[in-house]
Amino acid sequence: MLPKLLWIAFFGALGALARYGLGGWVQRQASGAFPWGTVAVNLSGCLAFGLIWTLASERHLIGGEWRVILLVGFLGAYTTFSSFVFETGEMMRAGEWLAALGNMALQNVLGLAALFAGIVLGRLL
Repeated sequence: MLPKLLWIAFFGALGALARYGLGGWVQRQASGAFPWGTVAVNLSGCLAFGLIWTLASERHLIGGEWRVILLVGFLGAYTTFSSFVFETGEMMRAGEWLAALGNMALQNVLGLAALFAGIVLGRLL
C-alpha cells in the first residue's frame, strides 16, 4: 500500500506542477482578465481523464493501479473538474438526466456559496 501512496503523491506533485505551468503559460499568452489558463487546464484534464479511463477500462492497456495513480494522483492535482465532468457524463450515459443536472447545479451553486462563505469567514477571523 505504501508504494502505491508514494506513486500517487509523486504523480500528484507532477500534476500540480503541470497545472501551474500550463495555466500560467496560457494565461500569459492570452492576457486579459478571462481565466483562459484555467479553461485550458480543465479542458485538457477532461480529455486526459477520458483517454486514461478508456485505455484502462475498455482497452485494458493501463492496469488498475496505474489508473488510480494517474487519475487520483496526477489528474487529482491537475484538475478535479475532470472528475466532476466524468461523473456527470456517466449519469447522463446511464439516462439519469435529473441526477446529472442536479449534480451540476448542486456543485456549481453550492460551490459558489461555499466560496463566498469562506471569504466571509476569513474576514471575520
